Amino acid sequence: MSEPVKIAILGCGTVGTQVVRLLTSNSADVAARVGAPVEIAGVYVRDTSVPRDAAVPVGLLTSDAIALVESADVVVELMGGLEPARELILNALVRGKAVVTANKALLAAHGPELYEAADAAGADLYFEAAVAGAIPLVRPVRESLAGDHVTRILGIVNGTTNYMLDEMTTNGLDYDVALKQAQDLGYAEADPTADVEGHDAAAKAAILASLAFHQRIALEDVHCEGISSITAQDVHAATVSGHVIKLLAIAERTADGVAVRVHPALVGLEHPLANVRGAFNAVFVEAEAAGELMFYGQGAGGTPTASAVMGDIVSVARHIAGGGRGPRETNYATDEVLGIESTTTRVQVRILAADRPGVLAAIAQAFAAHGVSIETVRQQPADATSAGLVISTHSAQQSAIDATMAALQGVDGVGEVLSVLRIAAEGKE
Repeated sequence: MSEPVKIAILGCGTVGTQVVRLLTSNSADVAARVGAPVEIAGVYVRDTSVPRDAAVPVGLLTSDAIALVESADVVVELMGGLEPARELILNALVRGKAVVTANKALLAAHGPELYEAADAAGADLYFEAAVAGAIPLVRPVRESLAGDHVTRILGIVNGTTNYMLDEMTTNGLDYDVALKQAQDLGYAEADPTADVEGHDAAAKAAILASLAFHQRIALEDVHCEGISSITAQDVHAATVSGHVIKLLAIAERTADGVAVRVHPALVGLEHPLANVRGAFNAVFVEAEAAGELMFYGQGAGGTPTASAVMGDIVSVARHIAGGGRGPRETNYATDEVLGIESTTTRVQVRILAADRPGVLAAIAQAFAAHGVSIETVRQQPADATSAGLVISTHSAQQSAIDATMAALQGVDGVGEVLSVLRIAAEGKE
């Protein structure tokens, strides 16, 4: 094919700027890999008068997104947000144009609509950068494991929270100090809600689960808890018991159905995820035939994310140049999507209780009454009249654990249930 493949870029923030730079500076290599010249048709921005990085030629800027989409073969959406990104992507797909996006929130909220539009038009929809930045993850789950059965995914998919929890563990920082440090370094936004409350990780979990389990998992199907309630005392208790706290995205397939959730969890020090430090991401995948797989790398940042976008651009441009279409997501499975109450887990519970005879027995009875078996109990003096108890359980259904925690509030001698953290992984699983 001698005709150039024309690329429309929607958005010129940090990632969009890096994509323009890579396309222009590596044009010869990109053309060789695609099998045809690749040209930037234009870069959509809301205001063309705003000064831009020198890597973006002023002549490429346009404020007419519709005309730009119509002129291109590949539309690269890097605007973020739900609208007008959704409308512009649909506009491109119905015209049979390939789309590359890094928009995890859009895919989690409107993925089914976009996938169906791509299928109807026979167009590529690629989104490697939407999950875990530069880490090649979407393609392996969608393509490399297409002949296998993925049973579980454990993922650290948010660099901001991993950095904060790492600082709380390594340097003993309180939550507020760790958050301020993350903001000063540019890891956290001025409004960190999407990160610290788990919403960013939940969107990624929905995407990964949909690919891994071959059925549509909606964002509202993902149980979501953040790290804002994690204290220095929780971190200390985790360390003493041989764990670190990580915000995990977990997707599991069981005999009863599939469950997808995001929450802080205890990870044993010997598990590979325990050693993921700073703002890095890592995803641990378990499959029936392949066994255990680990994907690790930079999960955010302009250049790493642009690398993933570039990989998608080369792939879909190659399909255009040579004819054909790449692999698509499949959604034939109909497993029940389970709520958090139906999942099975172990927990570590911290309790402040009166230091007198009979209190520990009453607490143990509350656990037994709801079918939750205690594995270990560790007691530390809190003050002259109180003791701090750290109780680890065997596996139990979440609904039974919730009922136990509610019952503890009425046990004479129990002052407060300080925290309840799930234990997600132990050792080298």
